[in-house]
Amino acid sequence: MLLGYVTNGLRDHRLDDALRLLADHGYEAVGLTLDVGHLDPFRASAHEIAAIAALVARLRLHVVIETGARFLLDPRSKHEPTLMTRGAEARALRLDHYARAARIGRELGARALSFWAGVDRNPQPDALAWLDEGVRRSAAIVRAAGLEPSLEPEPGMAIETLAQFDALAQRLGAEAPRLTLDVGHLYVTGEGDPAELCRRWAPRCAQVQIEDMRRGVHEHLPPGEGEVEFPAVFRALRDGAYRGPVCFELSRSSHDAPRLVERCARLFAEARTGA
Repeated sequence: MLLGYVTNGLRDHRLDDALRLLADHGYEAVGLTLDVGHLDPFRASAHEIAAIAALVARLRLHVVIETGARFLLDPRSKHEPTLMTRGAEARALRLDHYARAARIGRELGARALSFWAGVDRNPQPDALAWLDEGVRRSAAIVRAAGLEPSLEPEPGMAIETLAQFDALAQRLGAEAPRLTLDVGHLYVTGEGDPAELCRRWAPRCAQVQIEDMRRGVHEHLPPGEGEVEFPAVFRALRDGAYRGPVCFELSRSSHDAPRLVERCARLFAEARTGA
């Protein structure tokens, strides 16, 4: 497994500084959230992208593209529009974001792009078909750029559980994305023993995210402040033959990033050794 960190927990750092900070602490991967301050996919220049591409290559960081920026597409509505937002124009903006992100990912040498379905704020009888079509088109866009699409079940969204992801994958067949598994979310949705779920789903993962979390509460916490059993989770992922990035996602802790980057690296090393 590759130790990683998601840059939505490094928003107070310039991107190049953030990447060097990770490399200095032995990180092997980065979940790069393209956002207003980190390679904005609507404004970043070719020169900026090339400079970051050269840096990640020099630092030998495995890149996964993250597309969950909060206010990138709408400065007034968090995460909107999504694949579940009604209207062709709204969906086109989300898909354009994925296309731009995938092209940037290709320039950075990324192997996967992670996305989610979004909240269905206006349920309609055709919601399932609308969801399937949005995911199908998103996955096709990402694959056309040479990256692997990976869908993250997210509490409160149209796809929030592994069971819902599995049903989607069966409906889409060969067009389905792979899985972005957020370990903390397993403590929120309560589908079963988190470690056992990690073991069972590891072969279907393109990437894994992790943080501490309390059962039933969707709040990304620093290690030690929730109920996640890190050694058991890492052991389960290893037993499931997962070899990709495991990225700590501390999206609410940018103010404390240097300390947490060091702390997470130490935890990963200890847990992996203990596994």
